[in-house]
Amino acid sequence: MTPQHILVPLDFSPDADQALDYAMTLARKLRARLTLLHVMAPLPMIGMEMDATVLSTYLEELEAENTQTMATYRERVTQASLPCDVAVVFGTPFQVIIDTARARRVDLIVMGTHGRTGLRHLFMGSVAERVVQLAPCAVLVVRVPAPTPVQERPSEGGESVGGPAET
Repeated sequence: MTPQHILVPLDFSPDADQALDYAMTLARKLRARLTLLHVMAPLPMIGMEMDATVLSTYLEELEAENTQTMATYRERVTQASLPCDVAVVFGTPFQVIIDTARARRVDLIVMGTHGRTGLRHLFMGSVAERVVQLAPCAVLVVRVPAPTPVQERPSEGGESVGGPAET
């Protein structure tokens, strides 16, 4: 089955930008449409007392800012002559991604990953991992390649000089 509808969750990170590039390339080749999704996660309010009006105003401003940012992503996609719609939704990221994929009958989810490991992964979990486990469709996880380390090589005077090692 050839994907005709691709969901691209965006968290405004370089990983998400890379995933959008992949998704746009696939959409162009497959003549698929894109849905760009940004999930506004619940705020941790542990030990904080906040006036309901202040909180409401803050959330409205945050939503407006995120909607504006998503408009720039939409513009990038439409300038590439690809069909696209955008959603900004409050909720738990992995759950909203899965629910959106199901509700909009998405064929493929293309998303970035931060590649957290160790304690950060243990405490924060992985949205991408949960989506892969629970999604109603195929998931392509895109990762920004790590920079290649520059090896030092000795100079003619015996000092180390940065740059690719010669073999």
